[in-house]
Amino acid sequence: MKNSKTYDLVTIAIVAALYVILTVTPGLNAMSYGPVQFRISEMLNFTAFFNKKYIIAVTVGCMISNFLSFTWVDVIVGGLSTLVFLTLGVLLFDRFKNRYFFNGKLNQAFLYFSVFFSLSMFTIALELKVVAGAPFWITWLTMGLGEFASLLVGAFVMDHLGRRINLAR
Repeated sequence: MKNSKTYDLVTIAIVAALYVILTVTPGLNAMSYGPVQFRISEMLNFTAFFNKKYIIAVTVGCMISNFLSFTWVDVIVGGLSTLVFLTLGVLLFDRFKNRYFFNGKLNQAFLYFSVFFSLSMFTIALELKVVAGAPFWITWLTMGLGEFASLLVGAFVMDHLGRRINLAR
């Protein structure tokens, strides 16, 4: 059952749906969009370190979330940015996923990825400059800081969750 295509499709759909729910749910959606973002759903990026199939899940979840609240440009730019930088992040930092800082409290791969993915927010800052006239440097700074904060929280949550639940399936 674990290796079946149906199982993979269902688990990908579940993670994508969780991403959407954690982004667009009233209350959470207030901080999920615009030049200052704190998306709780970004913690699901770390599922890709457990199984690479979740790269597609998070990308689809991001695209659906952006479709529900912004423009087609954001669906394309946000989706491609997520796909490219999530894939690169997993490829670059996967080898660190069994190493920890602070006596086992913070996964090295997750920390390195958090910094890397936060820097990748230049793509969204550039999009917001072109589409909405937002100032690039300030937008990149606020997007990057919000992304880093949400990923750092997610690093702790997903690492502890991954120790209790087999997310590699």
